[in-house]
Order: sequence, then structure tokens, then C-alpha cells
Amino acid sequence: MRPTGRPAPAVPPPLRTALGPVAAFGAWLVAVLGFLYADRDRPGAIDERIVSAVGGVRPPWRYAALAVDFLAEPAGAAILVVAAVTGCLLLRHLRAAVLLVVGTALTVATTKLLKPLVGRTINGEFLSYPSGHTAFLTAFAVMVALLAAGRFGLGRTAGTLLVLAAALVAGAAMGWAQVALNAHYPTDTLGGWGTALAVIPATAWLVDRFAGTERGVMAAEVTGGPDPAGRREQR
Repeated sequence: MRPTGRPAPAVPPPLRTALGPVAAFGAWLVAVLGFLYADRDRPGAIDERIVSAVGGVRPPWRYAALAVDFLAEPAGAAILVVAAVTGCLLLRHLRAAVLLVVGTALTVATTKLLKPLVGRTINGEFLSYPSGHTAFLTAFAVMVALLAAGRFGLGRTAGTLLVLAAALVAGAAMGWAQVALNAHYPTDTLGGWGTALAVIPATAWLVDRFAGTERGVMAAEVTGGPDPAGRREQR
């Protein structure tokens, strides 16, 4: 349980060091795949094997893929984010609410920035790497997992496993939908998954850092000195 009156952090303290390697792995994965598939307009060997197994699904599986795909379309994404932010506000978890908005925006923006830099295309013309749909749903799942880990007071191991499990389930579900609908190559979805893993821990750290700094400044202005709680939160 956190001390009364102290705002809950975006990253639960036990997970702060554990998420560093996760973010580093995500960034590495995005960079390696981006380098391997830059300026390509066809699937790689790994892509072909996976597409042959799960691509081109028919009803009822196609309807399931479309339903999952909708979760990362503008309307579906807005519904998810608004519902989650509302829940955070009801729980008075302001930093989680900020993280949800900023984290999803930065994740999607990162994929849009990387697509023209990598230059990979699918279906003849559409920039495909990394998958923005996969990045969004993975990022959303990771942020909800962080909220749950903090809310239930999970330790480092349990909290990290929860975050990774949420990322794997969300990434796999959306990745399958994108491949099944021929919207992305499988390696595009891996790049989107890695993008979320890289962006969300860094964004959550920045939210805590900025909020802790602002609170410390406000306390100093009121009391004429530094805020001890603010100092503890920045460690």
C-alpha cells in the first residue's frame, strides 16, 4: 500500500529497473528488423512460412480478425483509451491516465515516423513497417498491466511477468489479425510489438519524472524548501 496522499506512480517502484531491459530489447528488435527489411516490397522467408499457415482466413475467423483489427482503428482505439482513462480518474490514478493518453499517442507517432524511414511496403504501395495497429494494442495492454501491478501491489517478478504476458497476448492477437487480413507481414507486427515495448517504459518513466519534479517545485514554493516525498519519488 502506498502512503496516504502520495500519488501513485505510473511505474510501480518494483518494476522500475526490470522494465529497462524490456525497453532495450524492444528498441533492438525494431532496429534489427527495420534494417533487415528496409526498402523491401515482399515478404521474407519467415513471413512466407507464417503467412502460409495463418494468412487469408475465411469466415468466421475473418470476422474475428476484423473485430480485433477494429480495436486499433481510430474509433476502436478512442473507445479503449477513453474507457481506460475514465477508470483511472475514478480510481484517482492521475499519472496512469496521463500515461494512457501520452503513451498511446507517442507509440502511434513513433510507428508513423519509422514507416517512411524504413520504406517497406505491402500490397504494392502501403508502408507497412512497423505495424501501428500491433504497436497500439500492445502499448495499451502494457499500460493497463502497469496499472494493475501497482494497484495490487505486485512485486518485481510477478509485476514483470504480468506486463510481459499482457504484451504477448495483445501483440499476438493483433499480429494474427493483421497477417490474416493481409494488412501486414508478420515481421511488421513484430516491429510494432517492439515499438510498444520500447516506448511505453520510457514514457512512463518520463511521466513519473516530470510529475515528481513539478510536485517538488510546488512544495518548495509553498514551504520554502524541497519536498522530501518528491525527492524519494525521483530515485
